[in-house]
Amino acid sequence: MTTAKPTKKSSKSKAAQQEPRTPNEEMAHEITSTFGDLKPSVQRILDAELSETQRHRALLAFRGSLNRIGDPNRDPRYAIANCGADDNA
Repeated sequence: MTTAKPTKKSSKSKAAQQEPRTPNEEMAHEITSTFGDLKPSVQRILDAELSETQRHRALLAFRGSLNRIGDPNRDPRYAIANCGADDNA
């Protein structure tokens, strides 16, 4: 009688068990999945004292700058500083 070896769970099953992400967390994950070296920049935007709307605008500006040479929003500090006023204020 043979027994089956236990198999390791795939990374997909781990991802399926994670809690749902907010739209901002999803965008951050998309950026860092494509450009792993940008994780510190993305984390800086996520950790900034911003409303969700402002954080979304900063992430959009940062992501949009990645394909444009010389775009100042490539610096996360600039994207944070220029994310605009909160619409809910």
